[in-house]
Amino acid sequence: MSPEVTRSDPPYIQIVRHIRSQIISGELKGGDSVPSTRQIMKDWNVAMATASKVITSLRAEGLVVAVPGRGTVVSEAESIQTPRDRVMSIRRTGRIYPPTEHARITAAELAPAPAQVADALGIEAGVPAIRRHRVTYRGDTPISASTSWFDGALAEVAPSLLETGRLVQGTPAYIEETTGRTLASGRDQLRAAAATEQEAADLDIEVGAPVLKGRNWIYDSDGNVVEYGEYVASETRWKSYDYTIT
Repeated sequence: MSPEVTRSDPPYIQIVRHIRSQIISGELKGGDSVPSTRQIMKDWNVAMATASKVITSLRAEGLVVAVPGRGTVVSEAESIQTPRDRVMSIRRTGRIYPPTEHARITAAELAPAPAQVADALGIEAGVPAIRRHRVTYRGDTPISASTSWFDGALAEVAPSLLETGRLVQGTPAYIEETTGRTLASGRDQLRAAAATEQEAADLDIEVGAPVLKGRNWIYDSDGNVVEYGEYVASETRWKSYDYTIT
């Protein structure tokens, strides 16, 4: 079924968002061809000027490059995949990570909740919380690391959160399956920082090297925090997002 343009946002923004999500999810990999302007015109029923603006916007974000004799292809440049991207990717494709990336869970345990984690989860500081730490790799190269925290009470109904084995359906879907809670929204924050010893070890970089840090909250349909997370990525990776000004 061909995609259709709705009227909530300008058509070119909708098309850019669609192709961007395909790139971030790994549906389109580095070196893959992206639709030509003529193909965009046909698929989306838009004018040449709109299709051209799509390609220009993707190129400006560094997501695609022009290759003589081949047209426009996905860039090999790295983009950071945030918790939002992972949740949306598994909703769209059934996969958490692009085919070129994989994660290793290095810790899955009950640990005393630090004050910031306790505030985020709505529990008392120092009480046991579930801590899952992972490092994401592209090939053999570490590109990001993250720690997810959950209320320790989930250990009874979602015991696999305390195992380092990969959750095939992804953590969000596993929590929905085991608790009946529906994940409805999320919030991410990002800032620049210097790598700590742990972050430097995870990413195989120097202590103090510039990194992009983030933290995230995932809420259920009742507005309660299900997961609080913190993540870090090397300085070479971009994060893209768009928004509407009203």
